[in-house]
Amino acid sequence: MSKTLRQIAIYGKGGIGKSTTTQNLTAGLLELGKQVLVVGCDPKADSTRLLLGGLHQKTVLDTIRDNKTDVTLDDLQKIGFKGVRCVESGGPEPGVGCAGRGIITSISMLEELGAYTEDLDYVFYDVLGDVVCGGFAMPIREGKAKEIYIVASGEMMALYAANNICKGIARYAEHGDVRLGGIICNSRNVDNELELLYAFTKELNTQLIYFVPRNNIVQQAEIRKKTVIEYQPDNSQAAVYRELARKIDENDKFTVPTPMTQERLEQILIEHGMMDGPDNYVI
Repeated sequence: MSKTLRQIAIYGKGGIGKSTTTQNLTAGLLELGKQVLVVGCDPKADSTRLLLGGLHQKTVLDTIRDNKTDVTLDDLQKIGFKGVRCVESGGPEPGVGCAGRGIITSISMLEELGAYTEDLDYVFYDVLGDVVCGGFAMPIREGKAKEIYIVASGEMMALYAANNICKGIARYAEHGDVRLGGIICNSRNVDNELELLYAFTKELNTQLIYFVPRNNIVQQAEIRKKTVIEYQPDNSQAAVYRELARKIDENDKFTVPTPMTQERLEQILIEHGMMDGPDNYVI
């Protein structure tokens, strides 16, 4: 009996730490013995650098542009930390074309070249910013990614983006089986952050699957082009990412989100995102 391949898309506001969270989470899954493929869906092509030790990987689109024929899986896929398989979709030249098409092209080519092997446990799609339209929704729209996780924080714009993404998930869920697995809080140490995220996720009909505390060791590891688990495996933050990996691996709560109006979102921010009173919370 073949195992079920879990295909997961990670979304969130630009700059919220999706790529960092995805790569550190992946390291935790790799320690659990899981076979993982990470597909970077950002034209910056920085979704796999910590897993590859900083190697600037040639993207799928660049490979196609340089060699339109005879492209092999080895041309597109590099092997990193503990055997993780890494692919970067890439994008067009700045100001020319649609970056989302790189995702469509990459996934199609990976399928054709046999990248989705039977031994894989997970495929992660690290998707650009908070865009859920056009090509960037491709992992959802085409039924590739059945699980969605959103990286957020207690900051207003991060929650606004997460709510917006949930509108897209809910729309695609009407005609498919894509579901939201939960919100991952990548903490920014804002006032009442944990309480605010609990209220936010409850309103969205989902769960706060894990709260990742802010820790400077993450940046120190990034400077050294490593995940925290590889850089300092005994650090408390490494344990955090291992627990996040376990939570994802054991998660069985998947829902269709119920996004809220802008007015309701702002109300939740005012009710829960302050310490002593409205004057201490700035929107």
